[in-house]
Amino acid sequence: MTSAEFYGRLVERSEAAGLTVPAEIASKLHAYYQLLCTWNRRINLTALDLDRLPSDAMDRLMIEPLAAARFARTNIPVLDVGSGGGSPAIPLALACDASELVMVESRTRKSTFLREAAHAVGLLRASVLTGRFEDVSGSDDLRGRFDVVSLRAVRVTDKDWPRLARLLSATGKVLLIHRLGLGLKTGRGFGKAGTHQLTENAELSIFEQRLGSS
Repeated sequence: MTSAEFYGRLVERSEAAGLTVPAEIASKLHAYYQLLCTWNRRINLTALDLDRLPSDAMDRLMIEPLAAARFARTNIPVLDVGSGGGSPAIPLALACDASELVMVESRTRKSTFLREAAHAVGLLRASVLTGRFEDVSGSDDLRGRFDVVSLRAVRVTDKDWPRLARLLSATGKVLLIHRLGLGLKTGRGFGKAGTHQLTENAELSIFEQRLGSS
């Protein structure tokens, strides 16, 4: 896909979602896309059709995290769980001008890609923790540090909610991107703050800690 085709598809799909993508962010998203294409030939980062980048692939890769960023404050610290190929983490962090981005990824080669991708798009305060979420979440250095924890295609178990609570600041929230119409149970100590449709196939569920929960 040429640069012109990428930008044209990005504009088309962002307009369909009611978004306007600033030129600076669009340029960084293109750099991320190019690097993702290169690395995906070496290791399996995503099963999306990156060569043709049809609407559903563009939506999942770029538009959904950009739309989700509307429900986060700007200049905040963000942690992304199961970062894999870098989406939603990187587009989300760019859109909300994250003051810090921490990506959690269990596979070493994917972690290497994520570090290179963050550098390529100018996320200077980005880091990758290679390990399982249940292990990483126990770090004292991460306790209460994040205003947003983002997840997609990650099954949140009953045991995960206390781990998420441990990472969040007092006013922090969990942003969970999932397929449209998927019913999600609220975890212990959390309340559901809303569900918002992002694209034709995806929506965002927002969870906040209940006052007085530990």
